[in-house]
Amino acid sequence: MTSPAIKINGVHKYFGSLHALKGVDLTIEQGEFFALLGPNGAGKSTLINILAGLIKPSAGNIAVMDFDVVHQYQQARQLLGVVPQELVFDPFFNVREMLRFQAGYFGRGPENDPWIDEILEGLGLTDKANTNMRKLSGGMKRRALIAQALAHKPPVIVLDEPTAGVDVELRQMLWEFIKKLNRAGHTIILTTHYLEEAEALCSRVAMMKQGEIVALDSTSNLLNKFAGKQLRLSLGKVTLPQGLLPMLRVQDNGIFTFALSDMEQIEMVLSGLRAANIKVLDMQLSEADLEDVFLSLVGNHS
Repeated sequence: MTSPAIKINGVHKYFGSLHALKGVDLTIEQGEFFALLGPNGAGKSTLINILAGLIKPSAGNIAVMDFDVVHQYQQARQLLGVVPQELVFDPFFNVREMLRFQAGYFGRGPENDPWIDEILEGLGLTDKANTNMRKLSGGMKRRALIAQALAHKPPVIVLDEPTAGVDVELRQMLWEFIKKLNRAGHTIILTTHYLEEAEALCSRVAMMKQGEIVALDSTSNLLNKFAGKQLRLSLGKVTLPQGLLPMLRVQDNGIFTFALSDMEQIEMVLSGLRAANIKVLDMQLSEADLEDVFLSLVGNHS
């Protein structure tokens, strides 16, 4: 049996009186492409910070390929590449020097150079390899940071909101590269606000809410469990009849989204609106996606 890439056992974290993680248990196998989803404040970043050894759990433990992140910090950290949310970099190096330095920090020498070339190529940084970090644009700095997390060729890669505020070209490039790494055997853990990314890329999903995991399943099972239709109606500023409220999932600027389990409910909604003299300005019917699962589990107050 190979050891799991990540094993999280009963992890609690308190910040003063705030109970940020409430007994999280999670096992991620080697080679998985795994998504960790949840609104802001759900505890995703806290969990990742414990995993990366930046903060200690109040109770419980996390192991990376059987190395405890607290007691065997160096071994665990060597197996892990974490792409952070914020831009932090050393202004004195060019991109290639920074990557070599980062790899050296984890004990890798010149034998690692072909890998660094592969990262530069994969992230579209080859022509910026000799540019000083200070002189890079925001988008290029973001690429360099992703490269930095991968410089020591870690088997387990954690991407914490990697495409927040990133241009479309980089997003597509990043996913092509990360998918390639996953096919080569790297375990990928992704936290993201972009649910369509998780749906397209990840084979399993955990959803967090207020420090707990509220759903954990394969992406396809989650979609099947909450399968249904979404009816989006543009109604303007109106007050819905009471009878329709149980089916209402979200309302936003005069657009009302209803969750339907069968087609007959469409007529129910429309006749309810007719009876209340509410005019339908526009109508859209769609299949449920991960976003709908997410909203039904964690609510839409992120």
